[in-house]
Amino acid sequence: MGCSFSGLNALYDAVNGGGDVWINDNRFRIVRQLGEGGFAYVYLVKEVISDASSASSVGLAKKVKDPSHLSDDGTYAMKKVLVQNNEQLELVREEIRVSSLFSHPNLLSLLDHAIIAIKPTQEGSWNHEAYLLFPVHLDGTLLDNSNAMKAKKEFFSTSDVLQIFRQLCAGLKHMHGLVPPYAHNDVKPGNVILTRRKGQAPLAILMDFGSARPARKQIRSRSEALQLQEWASEHCSAPFRAPELWDCPSDADIDERTDIWSLGCTLYAIMYGVSPFEYALGESGGSLQLAIINAQIKWPAGPKPPYPEALHQFVTWMLQPQAAVRPQLDDIIIHVDKLISKFSQ
Repeated sequence: MGCSFSGLNALYDAVNGGGDVWINDNRFRIVRQLGEGGFAYVYLVKEVISDASSASSVGLAKKVKDPSHLSDDGTYAMKKVLVQNNEQLELVREEIRVSSLFSHPNLLSLLDHAIIAIKPTQEGSWNHEAYLLFPVHLDGTLLDNSNAMKAKKEFFSTSDVLQIFRQLCAGLKHMHGLVPPYAHNDVKPGNVILTRRKGQAPLAILMDFGSARPARKQIRSRSEALQLQEWASEHCSAPFRAPELWDCPSDADIDERTDIWSLGCTLYAIMYGVSPFEYALGESGGSLQLAIINAQIKWPAGPKPPYPEALHQFVTWMLQPQAAVRPQLDDIIIHVDKLISKFSQ
């Protein structure tokens, strides 16, 4: 994938949170910063359209596969990645390539992107900046919502728990159904956007495909196993990471069921706000890795009335330490649909 220089001479530093950025033929004004992590920053941006540049909006519309992703008021989310070496450049190119594979209402759509070469300065060593444009959702992540609810001692209803989870299953089914199948590899509440809808279950959208890779991998040596573990330690959040990514056998077939483990942890987190294994981090002598490898789940006190035991059994079914006996996504979808029929009002 080549670099885009289209906006280089019209790129303005956002010193005070303002400024303009060009992504190919489209100009956006930075409204405010929404978040940051590592070398990436996420901004709320608004498309700049004047009489002279009104064609730019047509350009964006032509690029977007699904017109429903176009904003009514011209606002979008823009991820800016500072790239300082070739390895990081390849990673962001891979994120763009993988994100472009998906088109599903429960997966965050990449609307446009540009990679711009930057002249190195004495202060820093950035040699590229990547700009990724997405639809904007301002209600925050599932993690944000869970933290806010926990502070108020509130819980999702059983119906909402199941509906949120069902939507994540739908997004992952799209990824797992590709040829070859892709695993997200970092399913967790912080990577789920939640949009509140009056009178309806929240809309759940899985995002951040920086760790997504073809799901199936044959491990045939100790060095390959260690290499996978090292990769997982960098790309898969520890409290939601499958046991086979902590302690990989020297002869193993890894597949999309690594996502099923993370999905089970996420269902627990929709209910209780944390991974089922994070308690181990607070225990004297506790080990997160051992708690995960042995699938030692602890159930906290829940809402009153508490969640049905069927939900606890559902989580336990997904959290099988042996990947070979862990259920496939199609089986999970059949089961969650039965639970929705039983418990939704």
